[in-house]
Amino acid sequence: MLRSATRKVASIYDEALAPFGINVAQFSLLRTIERLQPVSLTDLAKDAQLDRSTIGRNVRVIERVGLVETHRGDVDHREAIVMLTPHGAGILSNAGPVWDECQKAMEARLGPVKITALQDILRSI
Repeated sequence: MLRSATRKVASIYDEALAPFGINVAQFSLLRTIERLQPVSLTDLAKDAQLDRSTIGRNVRVIERVGLVETHRGDVDHREAIVMLTPHGAGILSNAGPVWDECQKAMEARLGPVKITALQDILRSI
């Protein structure tokens, strides 16, 4: 049931973000990169609570479309460092208000009682 709810909610956000050429997972990843940049793939994976190989694959996808760039670390040349490109920053900036509107619409749709219940459920996991 929880997986079904997650897919349904994600599809609402994906539809809203589609005009920007990104999905909800990519938007979240871009926001995290923006907050931490420059950030190593290892630190990005830790913050996102995903394994490094998954983050590496996800970063490669958004790198191919020019939203981020990677380079080798100054201290540890084995580590990849990720930063938003100007294009990625622009997409994130333009998609931000759409994300915010989607959040407001979701909160209005669920109402304060269900939002509180959802927060309680998430805290208990």
